[in-house]
Amino acid sequence: METPGQNRNCINPKSVDTGYRKIYRFIRDFLFSVVNKEFLIFLFFFALSGVFWLLMALNETYEKELRVPVRLTGVPRNAVITGDLSDTVRVTVRDKGFALMAYTTSRRLHPLSFSFASYAVQNTGRGVIPVSDVQKQLYQQLYGSSRITGIKPDRLDFFFNYGLSKRLPIRMAGKVVPAHNYYLSRFQFWPEHVTVYADKHTLDSLKYVTTTPLDIVNFEDTVTRQVTLKPIHGVKIVPSAVKLSLYPDILTEENVEVPVVAINMPAGKVLRTFPSRVKVHFTVGVTKFRSVKPEQFMVVADYNELLAHPSDKCNLYLRQSPPTVSRARLAINRVDYLIEQQ
Repeated sequence: METPGQNRNCINPKSVDTGYRKIYRFIRDFLFSVVNKEFLIFLFFFALSGVFWLLMALNETYEKELRVPVRLTGVPRNAVITGDLSDTVRVTVRDKGFALMAYTTSRRLHPLSFSFASYAVQNTGRGVIPVSDVQKQLYQQLYGSSRITGIKPDRLDFFFNYGLSKRLPIRMAGKVVPAHNYYLSRFQFWPEHVTVYADKHTLDSLKYVTTTPLDIVNFEDTVTRQVTLKPIHGVKIVPSAVKLSLYPDILTEENVEVPVVAINMPAGKVLRTFPSRVKVHFTVGVTKFRSVKPEQFMVVADYNELLAHPSDKCNLYLRQSPPTVSRARLAINRVDYLIEQQ
C-alpha cells in the first residue's frame, strides 16, 4: 500500500505525452505556416542549385599536386644507406574534379616500391631511380583519363656502402651569444663524436660535422638543448641529433702585477725599469679568475728598440696572456729605465 507522500512524487505518463504533443504541434504549425512554407521552398531550391553548381564544378578539368610515399625494398642486411631515398614524391595530376576528389578522399594511391638490387651500382655506391620508372608506377594506379604534368623531385637517388665509417667531432654553427656582461665559458656535446658512413673519398674529406644553424641569445644560466646535425648529401650521420649544453659565466675586471722582462740584451748589460713590475688589466669569468697566475703573462722592454730610438723612457709590450682572459692591457705603456754595465 502506497503512502500519500509517495503518490505525490509519481509522474503521470499521460501528462508527459500531452506535453510532447503540444511541442510537436507548435513546431509543425510554425514550420508549415504560410511564411515558413515559402522559406522552406527557398531553402530547397537553394540547396538544389548548390548541388548543380558542385556537379558542374567537379566536371571541369583541374590540376592538383598529390603526395605519394616511396619505399626502397630488398636492402641487404650488411648494406648501410648513407643518403636516404626521398620518402615522398609530389606528383601534379590533370583530370576532372571527380577524379581528383577520388584521389584525395580514397586510398587509391599506394606507396611506390623500388628494388635495391635493380638500381644499386656496386662499384660507385650509388643508385638512381629515373623519373620514367616513377611515372610508370604512378600511371598503373591512376585513372585512364588522368595525366601527369609534373613530378618533384625529378630524380630519386640513394647512396650506400657496406660499413665504411669514421668518427668525427662536432662543431657549433650559428649565433650563440650570452647576456650582457656574460661570456660563453665552455660548451659540451653528448656524445662528443658521431659516426659517419660514406664512400672512402667523402670520408677522407670530412674533418668534422656541424650543427644546423643555432640562434641562442641573451642567456645567463646553463642552457641544454637537443640539436640536429647538418645533413650532408650522400652521408649518414649517427646519431643525427645530439645534446648540447652551454655554460655562461659572468665577466669581471681584474688585474695582476707582472715583472718587466728585458729582451735582446747584449752580454754584460742589464736593463732596469722603474717600476720593475706593472699592472695588467684584463676581463675574465668569475669562475676562471683563481686559475689566472702572473707568470702566465709576459711584459717586455726591447733593448734593440732603445738603440734604434733613444729616449728617456722605454716602451712596454704585453707579449703573452693566458687564453682564459680577454681584453688584456697594460696599466702603463712607458716607464723610466737604466742600463747598467756588469
